Amino acid sequence: MRTSLLPRLTLRRKRALWGMFFTAPFTIGFILFFVKPMIQSITFAVNEMKVSPAGITLSYVGLENFRYALRVDPDFTRVFTETTIQILISIPAVIIFSLFTAILLNQKFRGRAFARVIFFLPVIMVSGIVYELESGDLAHQLMALVSEDEELLSASQTLMRILMRLRLPAGFTGYIITAVSAIPDIINASAIPILVFLSGLQGIPSSLYECAKIEGATGWESFWKITFPLLTPMFLTNIVYIIVNSFTAPGNSLVSLISDAAWVRGLYGVSVAMTWMYFAVIAVILAFVFLVLSRRVVYLD
Repeated sequence: MRTSLLPRLTLRRKRALWGMFFTAPFTIGFILFFVKPMIQSITFAVNEMKVSPAGITLSYVGLENFRYALRVDPDFTRVFTETTIQILISIPAVIIFSLFTAILLNQKFRGRAFARVIFFLPVIMVSGIVYELESGDLAHQLMALVSEDEELLSASQTLMRILMRLRLPAGFTGYIITAVSAIPDIINASAIPILVFLSGLQGIPSSLYECAKIEGATGWESFWKITFPLLTPMFLTNIVYIIVNSFTAPGNSLVSLISDAAWVRGLYGVSVAMTWMYFAVIAVILAFVFLVLSRRVVYLD
């Protein structure tokens, strides 16, 4: 009787091998194109970098660039803190809006495909040349300052009066008002998460809902017992995407400050040091998210 020289692979091992296969292009690309620039950027961060027609001159300064960014630069610490807090506050609003919109778009109605295209338009509007044209349109900016601010201020004041009458907690009231004021930004950041949630909703077997309906479960119970648990992988994916996208978005004030430090003020080493501190904060936040959420993710085998 012939026996195979290789042990039979379990289903878990097969899935692991397929995962390694599909991530291999990224791994190879990272090693070939990113490892060397990262090492070079670390070198720039601990040196005073001067650019001249003769080339680049480096003078070792240790952690001086980091000290300058944190203690001398008048704007970095403030913008760093404000940007991080603002992004962390906006994540729940983006997730809730994306999930609610995805559930609506997953329903069967006429014009569903057109509605999905409309919600994906922000991705196009904030990309590349379109974003530069929009941000450079002075007339658009002036009109925004005159009209949008007044409308948002009026809406915020009205909402504040309503929430105060309901006697809701002050922290919750402040968060709702902040989210309403940032509705355009929330919509712009929700396009990709909506698609991710849609893919998750369409991957849930309809037989589960049929069984729940036979057992007498309401729509609300089906959502919390079936839909929400099976969407937890999409929650993790979307939160990671929102964090990375928000921290690197074209309109991010901290990204602009770091860019200006290098190309306007000529502080190349300080700019790289700022970038590494920014990267460290993003890495810590992502690690915390994975640590907290990965244990609560439910996968449908």
